[in-house]
Amino acid sequence: MDSLGRLSRHVYTILYYLSLPAIIARMLWRSRYTTAYRQRWSERFGFISNVTKNKGSIWIHAVSLGEVNAAIPLIKELINRYPKYTIVVTTTTPTGSAQIVRHLKNQVIHVYAPYDVPWIIHRFLRRSRAQFCIIMETEIWPNILYCCRQHNIPIFLANARLSERSKLRYQLISRFTKSMLQSYSMVSAQGLLDGERLLSLGLDPKRLMISGNIKFDIELPEDIQQQGLELRRSWRAENRPIFIAASTHEGEETLILEAFKLIRAALPNVLLILVPRHPDRFQKVGLLCKESGLKFVLRSLKQPLEKNTEMILGDTIGELLLLYAASDIAFVGGSLVPSGGHNLIEPAAIGLPVLTGPELQNFTEISRLLQNAGTAHIVNSPKDIASLVNALFSAKELRRKMGIRAKEVIAENSGAIKKHIEWIEKNFPPQRRLYSCW
Repeated sequence: MDSLGRLSRHVYTILYYLSLPAIIARMLWRSRYTTAYRQRWSERFGFISNVTKNKGSIWIHAVSLGEVNAAIPLIKELINRYPKYTIVVTTTTPTGSAQIVRHLKNQVIHVYAPYDVPWIIHRFLRRSRAQFCIIMETEIWPNILYCCRQHNIPIFLANARLSERSKLRYQLISRFTKSMLQSYSMVSAQGLLDGERLLSLGLDPKRLMISGNIKFDIELPEDIQQQGLELRRSWRAENRPIFIAASTHEGEETLILEAFKLIRAALPNVLLILVPRHPDRFQKVGLLCKESGLKFVLRSLKQPLEKNTEMILGDTIGELLLLYAASDIAFVGGSLVPSGGHNLIEPAAIGLPVLTGPELQNFTEISRLLQNAGTAHIVNSPKDIASLVNALFSAKELRRKMGIRAKEVIAENSGAIKKHIEWIEKNFPPQRRLYSCW
C-alpha cells in the first residue's frame, strides 16, 4: 500500500471510530422492534470464546440475509472438504444470524462481525485462528483487508458484484480503492460487467475470474412444491389466486396495496401475501395494512383464513421460499425505490412468473436473463402491476410455461459453486499447515 493509501486508511479508521457511537445508537433504535440487536454485543468488539478449539478456521463474512443465502451452498461444500477446520461465519444482522442457525445449526460457528477497526479485527483474528477469509459479494472493509494481509491470511472476494453507481462512488477515492483491491488473493465476479468495473478500479486481471452467480446454485427442498400446496390447504385457499409481493422497502407497500385494490376490482377472490424486507418494519407495515381497510392476518399466527380475508402479512423470518411455493405470481421489491433490487432467482426457481420494478442495479445480469426468457417483467406503477397480474391470472397455461422456462434459466446458469471450490482447493489445499503467527 502506497503512502496515499496508508493515509486514506488512517482517515477512514478515524472516521469509523467517530461514527461508532452513531452505529451503536442505530442498533439500539432498531432493537425496539428486533431485540436481537441488543444481544451479543461483545462479539462485535472481537470478544469471542475459543470457538475453534485450537483448530484453524475458515472465516466467511456474509453481511446480511441476501449474502447469507448465497453463501450457504458454498459453506456446505467447505464443511465437506475441510473437516479439519472450523467454519466461522460472521454477519452484521440478526436475520443473517438466524438463517445461518436455521440451515447449518452446529456445523458452523456464528458470531457477529467485528467492527472494522484494527484492534478489534486483530483480536477477532487471534481468537478465531483464521487461516483463510472469504468475503461475500460487495463488501470492501479496509481494516479487515489490512489486518488479514498483516497476518498473511489469503482473502477471496466471492460472488462479487459491482453496480455502475457503486463504481462511480469508488472512483472518487480511486487510489484508496485500488490499494484495497490489491489485498484480495482472488475476486470471483458474477458477470462480465462486474469484472470490467472491478478492473477499471485497479484490480489486477490475474486476480479476477468470472464464475457466474452462486445464487443460481440455489438448493430447494425436494418437497417445496408439496409444502406450498399444504400451506394453501391450511389457509383454505387451494382455489384462490395468490399474488406475493416480497422483500418490499419503505414506500413500496403503499404502491403494492394500491395495485392490489385494482387487482381485486377484476378478481375479487385474489389473496395478497405482503412480505417486508426488514423485520424491524413488520409493525409499521402492519399499521399501514390496517389503515388500508383490507382484512388481513399475520403469518406468525399460523391460522386458517376466513373467507373474507384479503391479505397475509408475512411477519416471519426464513419462510420466504415456502411463501413463494404457496403463490402463483411474485413481485420482488427493492426495485420500485432506489435500493438496487433483490433476488429474482428464488421465485424463478420455484417456477413463478416474476414482476419487478426498474431499480435493479444489483441484479442486472439476472434480470436480463429472466427478461430475455420471457419469465420476468418490469413494472413501473401500481397500474402496471395490476394490469400484468390480472392478465397472467387469466392465462393459466402461459403462467405454467413461464414457470417451466424460469426453472430452465436457473439450471442453465448454475455451476458457480464448482468454480469457487476449484479455485479455493487449488490455492488453499485442505491439508494446508496452520500459520505459526497464532
